[in-house]
Amino acid sequence: MTSLNIPAEVVDWRTKGIWHPGAPIPFAEFTAARHPLFGGPFTWPVMVARRSALKHNIAALASFCAAHDLAFAPHGKTTMAPTLFQEQLDAGAWGITAATANQVLAYRAFGVPRVLLANELLDPTALRWLGGEVGRGMEFLLYADSVEGVAAISAAAGERPFRVLVELGHRGGRSGCRSVDELLAVARAVAAAPGAELAGVAGYEGGLADVAAASAYLGGLRDATAELSKCGLLPRHVIVTAGGSSYFDQVAERLSGAWLPGHDLTVLLRSGAYVAHDDGIYTQRTPYTRIPGSLDAALEIWAQVTSVPEPGLAIVGMGKREAPYDAGLPVPLRLRRPDGTVHPAGGLSLTDTNDHHAYVKVDGPPPRPGDLLCFGISHPCTAFDKWEVIPVVDDDEMVTDLIRTYF
Repeated sequence: MTSLNIPAEVVDWRTKGIWHPGAPIPFAEFTAARHPLFGGPFTWPVMVARRSALKHNIAALASFCAAHDLAFAPHGKTTMAPTLFQEQLDAGAWGITAATANQVLAYRAFGVPRVLLANELLDPTALRWLGGEVGRGMEFLLYADSVEGVAAISAAAGERPFRVLVELGHRGGRSGCRSVDELLAVARAVAAAPGAELAGVAGYEGGLADVAAASAYLGGLRDATAELSKCGLLPRHVIVTAGGSSYFDQVAERLSGAWLPGHDLTVLLRSGAYVAHDDGIYTQRTPYTRIPGSLDAALEIWAQVTSVPEPGLAIVGMGKREAPYDAGLPVPLRLRRPDGTVHPAGGLSLTDTNDHHAYVKVDGPPPRPGDLLCFGISHPCTAFDKWEVIPVVDDDEMVTDLIRTYF
């Protein structure tokens, strides 16, 4: 079993959400104290992660992949947290997916055993370093969707070749060849390039509008892979990779199974946001609205009501620097009075945020200054990057761990 190199960190004056003006305290010492979230050394706002939800979500996707014969390389860009990478690897993950060269550099420092860079990389500085790491035994995959990309990979290769996945995209998408003919041309360029070898085919369906579009695209990815096989371009062992957190059921339906005769096929799922889920966009888009099972929202932001300046409006000390807003605003879940009583946040809705203020519309009994509001978030990928340290709470609101992120 892989044990990652998780840096030793401390709590000090820089730790947002934890009030610690004294001498630095190691994470282990801080968590051993089992501070209560309310009444402990925490200040508002603070984002916390629920241990029970994280545990459930990691187990749910591990079970899904096992049931559908999928290998799993969860996308680490969601959390950039080696403690969570460790839990995902312990649950059976094949490796961890990255989006940028700097993320790969961090993964290498953590000791992640296998890394998939789900992106094109043409930067010669990063490629030369990666060529050296591959030569020293790093298991690494990256994308190409152009002959220019293949040339950059080839020029930077070291003693061992880069393993390349040719990427098939879709119209209006981000990267990836737009036709099978283009994909074939890039695959032939990889086959002809010194320092590169073709490992398989990659795609991404997560940006498509609905299940039908995702299913059709994944069917096209399968057909394109078969065409590369007919042209004699694929190796004996082939990797086909796809999958965000919105349509992983379609990845299983369209890509799992023995559909590529003459090859040993590994289908590699890359979902990332599942680990924390949310109370917004992924609640609406998760495949568990279509298939048996569930994910639980793990992230909460607790913020204080600082002003009730007029009827129907409350101002809360939380804004764009603390909460994601790119895919929906946070959702009020619970209200906690200073006496410790907790009530549903009925009649409250968030309408806008500034840097450090949130505007809460009040349709009902108003909150009062000093009350705490618990918000669920929408889009975990832009929540984790706002917090370097995230307390982990159990179901009794005790802090049992700290997650450190490395964005």
